[in-house]
Amino acid sequence: MLPVFDPNDNEAGLKLLEDLTNNACQIQQQVLEEILATNLHTEYLKSFLNGDSGKENFKNKVPIVNYEDIKPCIERIANGEPSSIISTQPITELLTSSGTSGGQPKIMPSTAEELERKTFFYNLLVPVMNKYVDGLDQGKAMYLLFIKPEISTPSGLMARPVLTSYYKSNNFRNRAFNRYNVYTSPDETILCSDSKQSMYCQLLCGLVQRDEVLRVGAIFASAFLRAIKFLEEYLKELCSNIRTGSVSDWITDPNCRNAVLSILSKPNSELADLIEDECSGKSWEGIIKKLWPRTKYIEVIVTGSMAQYIPTLEFYSGGLPLVSTMYGSSECYLGINFKPLSNPYDVSYTLLPNMAYFEFLPVDNNHKEVVPDVQCNGVSVTDRNGKEKVEAVDLVDVKLGHYYELIVTTFTGLYRYRVGDILMVTGFYNNAPQFRFVHRRNVVLSIDTDKTNEEDLLKAVTQAKVLLEPLGFLLTEYTSFADTASIPGHYVLFWELKMRGTNDLPELDPVIMEQCCSIVEESLDSVYRRCRKKDKSIGPLEVRVVTHGTFDALMDFCVSQGSSVNQYKTPRCIKSEEALKILDSRVVGRFSSNKTPFWEPFRIET
Repeated sequence: MLPVFDPNDNEAGLKLLEDLTNNACQIQQQVLEEILATNLHTEYLKSFLNGDSGKENFKNKVPIVNYEDIKPCIERIANGEPSSIISTQPITELLTSSGTSGGQPKIMPSTAEELERKTFFYNLLVPVMNKYVDGLDQGKAMYLLFIKPEISTPSGLMARPVLTSYYKSNNFRNRAFNRYNVYTSPDETILCSDSKQSMYCQLLCGLVQRDEVLRVGAIFASAFLRAIKFLEEYLKELCSNIRTGSVSDWITDPNCRNAVLSILSKPNSELADLIEDECSGKSWEGIIKKLWPRTKYIEVIVTGSMAQYIPTLEFYSGGLPLVSTMYGSSECYLGINFKPLSNPYDVSYTLLPNMAYFEFLPVDNNHKEVVPDVQCNGVSVTDRNGKEKVEAVDLVDVKLGHYYELIVTTFTGLYRYRVGDILMVTGFYNNAPQFRFVHRRNVVLSIDTDKTNEEDLLKAVTQAKVLLEPLGFLLTEYTSFADTASIPGHYVLFWELKMRGTNDLPELDPVIMEQCCSIVEESLDSVYRRCRKKDKSIGPLEVRVVTHGTFDALMDFCVSQGSSVNQYKTPRCIKSEEALKILDSRVVGRFSSNKTPFWEPFRIET
C-alpha cells in the first residue's frame, strides 16, 4: 500500500521522505516480499521459484535478464495472451521505451496501480522544491509538456511512451488541485496530438500569463531549447495573436483552440509590444528572465546525455538555476534530487525504496560491462574477460564512489531486469544511497530521446559503405559525435576515405555522399527516425570526410592522454574538445542528408 498524504502539506511530504529513507532496508525487504507473494504463481516466476517466495531463493534461482530475454513474454501479452504470464495484476497498457530492440522501441508492462505509484512520486517532488524555493504557490509553472504517437496492439492494449501514458490518464486529467502545481498550459494544449499546434498554443498561453510565471521548463533540456527556437521563429505571429486577441487559423484542433481563446480573452497590444521589445536585441542571451521576469528556476533534466545542453541553457537563462528534480524510466520511476539547486553537473538522485526492488551490478571505474554468470543463474557476474566474480548487491549495500548497473524488480512484472543505466554512488541521505547518473550502457550517440549504440552505428555505416565500394572507395576509419551547437542537434560522422590500392583521397561526388548520409539515417532505429521525421527534434545527419592520416593523429592524441598503444581502439564517439579540433582541422568535405528518413509507428509482431 502506498502511504497517503496531502500534496499541499509540505511538512507531511518531507516527513514521509524521511521515513522512506531512514527505513530503506526494511522497505526494500517489504517491497520484494509483496511482489513475490503477489506474483509467485505467474508463469514466469513459477518456472524458477517452485512455490518458494523467499529472498534467498529468488536471488539464487531467478536470473538477471536483458530485454531480449523477456521480450517473448511481453509480446505474448501484446498479442492477447493473459497478463498472468508475468503479472497477477492485469496489464492495462504497454510503455514504449527510448531504448530499442531489433530497431523498434522496447515495450514495458504497466498496470493501473503503477499510475497511482507515479502520482505518489510526482506529489513528493513538490515539498522538496518548496524546501528550497519560497512562494511557489504565488504563481504558475510554464511547463511545456507533450504527448507522442501511440498504437493499439493485437490484444487491444495501447502501447505509448511513459509520459504520454501519464498525461492521458485520469490521474493527470482529473488531478486534485495543488496550489504549488498550477500550469499556464491548459490540459487541452498538452493533450493535442499535433506537436506543432501544441507547442504554439502552450507558448502563447505562457506569454499571455508571463506576469504569473514563477518557473519554466520541459521534461528534457533538448525539448526546452527547441521551444526557444520555435519562439524565435513564430515570435511575430505570437505577438500578432496577443495584439488582436485571436488565434491563428492554422490552429485547427478545436479543444486546443477554445482553451487558448479563453486565456487570450481580449486584445493586448501593450503586452505584444513589450514582448517584441524584449526580443528585439542583437542577442537572446538571458531571454528567459526577460520574458518571464518572476521566474525562479528552469526545470529540465540535464543529467546523462542532456548535460551537453547545459552551456546553451545557461546562455538563455539569465543566471537562473537549472533544476533536475527526478530520475525515472519506462520500467518504473526511481529517484528524487534532494538538493535541486545544486550545480547541474553535480546532480544526484536518492532512489525511493518503495518504488521497486533495486539491485546493483558492480562495474569498474572505466564502466566496463559485466555479464551474468550463467552457471550461477545470474546471482554473480563476471567481467568481460571472465575474471573476478562479483555479486549483485542490494540498495543499502552499495559503496561510496563505486559504479553500478541498475537492476529492477517491479510491481508490473519485470524481475531482475537490467535497466542499462550506469550509476555512481555519491553519498547517502539517511540510509538511502544517492546516485549520479553516468550514462546508458553501450549508448554512443544521443540528441533527444534517441539512444544509438555502437552496434547500431556500425550497421548503419556498413549499409552506407555498400554505395561506395563499387566506386573503389574504402572507408578505413570512422567516429562520431553529437553536435548540439545548433538547435536541433544532429549526428556528425567523421569518415576517412581512400581509393582502393592507394592512400589518395577520392573525388567526392556530393550526390553520392548525400545518399550515404540518407542511408545511414534510414538504417538507424525507429526512435531516431521518429525524432527526425515526426518530432523534428534531430537535424539532418552530417558526414565530414577527413584527410588520410587523421585517425593516426587521433590515436597519437589519445596515447598522449594516457591510452595504451597496445590496447588502443578508435573511439566510436568523440566527446573531447581537443580530439574534435584534431578531426575538424582535417576536414575536406561536409555533406548532409537531404531528405528525412521513413518512419511509421511500430507494430507488434504476431
